[in-house]
Amino acid sequence: MIALAAGAASATAFAPLDWWVVGLVCFAILLRLTHEAATLRQALLRGWLFGVAHFTVGNNWIQHAFDFQDKMPPALGYLAVVLLALYLAIYPALAMGLAWRFRGRVPDLAFILVAAAAWIVSEYLRGVIFTGYPWNPLGVAWLPLMGVAQFAAWAGTYALGGLFMLAAGTLYLATLREWRPLAAALVALGLGTWLLHPAPAPTRPTAPLVRVVQPNIGQDTSLDGTRAQKSMAALVRLSNDKQTIMPGGPIPRLIVWPEGSVDYWIEDGYPDIWYRKADPRTVRQAIALTLGPRDMALIGGNALNFGKDRQLASAGNSVFAIDPAARIRARYDKAHLVPYGEYLPMRTILEPLGLSRLVAGDIDFAPGPGPRTLDIPGFGKVGMQICYEIIFSGQTVDRADRPAVLFNPSNDAWFGTWGPPQHLAQARMRAIEEGLPILRSTPTGISAIIDAHGGIVAAAGMGEAKAIEAPMPAALPPTWFARVGNWLAFIAAGLLLVAAIAIRRATR
Repeated sequence: MIALAAGAASATAFAPLDWWVVGLVCFAILLRLTHEAATLRQALLRGWLFGVAHFTVGNNWIQHAFDFQDKMPPALGYLAVVLLALYLAIYPALAMGLAWRFRGRVPDLAFILVAAAAWIVSEYLRGVIFTGYPWNPLGVAWLPLMGVAQFAAWAGTYALGGLFMLAAGTLYLATLREWRPLAAALVALGLGTWLLHPAPAPTRPTAPLVRVVQPNIGQDTSLDGTRAQKSMAALVRLSNDKQTIMPGGPIPRLIVWPEGSVDYWIEDGYPDIWYRKADPRTVRQAIALTLGPRDMALIGGNALNFGKDRQLASAGNSVFAIDPAARIRARYDKAHLVPYGEYLPMRTILEPLGLSRLVAGDIDFAPGPGPRTLDIPGFGKVGMQICYEIIFSGQTVDRADRPAVLFNPSNDAWFGTWGPPQHLAQARMRAIEEGLPILRSTPTGISAIIDAHGGIVAAAGMGEAKAIEAPMPAALPPTWFARVGNWLAFIAAGLLLVAAIAIRRATR
């Protein structure tokens, strides 16, 4: 019961509450429960129960996605959250099991170091096994302390989660009247907050403007068939404000719209049977009319992929770059698709059981080739990460063609009040890791322009119909993480393990 209660409370360390101190206390309790376990089986069980409650509360927003489809009962969303938590809890259980195997007769720093190393590895595995689900890695809880969060630029978010576990461990040792580790941790966190706190992000005097559009069109409009018209009208209206004028002419603007915001076909060349809503040329011209002569638009929409004999094979969750002449200059297809959301795994088995994917339609989405950088005329290299893709640490940038900015269109209208701020927090971590600004556009919030330190330059809150405009933030030189990636997490875990072994041998 203590493990369940502590696990549930630990989820408040993340957005929207950001009670990171509560999180430290809860993880200190988990470490104590683990060390006091009489057997390995008991340690695994306590870690698993903690994880079940932690992930059930933290992922409560998933239930809301079931409210916007008509093929499955919405109540199934509650079961889905718990079933997912039952699986995700395996990873903290494994971490605590490894830590228990290294426990001593009394709790010591070596035990804490192994627990932190095991947590780093377990979170990495959670992010890659079975397509991965690295939502709310523990390192994100440091975001309220921006100086500490900058450590992600050196070692990544997973290593930052190990640091959180170390801090919780020193708190646990302090309850046993071992104050020195806690004192050292407080000094280290204070220095880190002071020394690493980011200066204002660099700006470019000649930077183009970026305009992020948030129409505030909810997912409920898809149920009554009005989403396409309402969304298009709001997007055009919010994009069409007068441009900022400077001596010598208007500043070029990059206008960005949310994921899937255009519910019309944008590309030409499909069989006529598919052009029932509107002619693609007409749709592109409506978008182009919002653009000045030097502007460009990045538009979230869907594409169709046809196979032999012009038979529909799959759909693409796509971003289209559209110029003032209504031409498509580039297209990106989402690569990391959401299982059960954008495609139904084991369809031949699950569909007869009454299960369906959450996104409307009978054709599954097909994955794109992976992170890509598009060269947008007048604006340079822009990396693409649609919605869920932004949560995958180390998998968001084309290393062979580093962009100057990342575009993260998303649709968080499915996800209640907890999902959107958690998604935003993880996008901010990607900005810190890669040293790149991020443009984030969603239908109902939270949309934001994020600088290369993870700071919020401008934002549109949840439930606002708003366009935010600012000079495009500058990128930083490639960070250590941008150069090495998640190998740094394994190096950090290895160093922690070596330090634990050294301490154990020195105290024998």
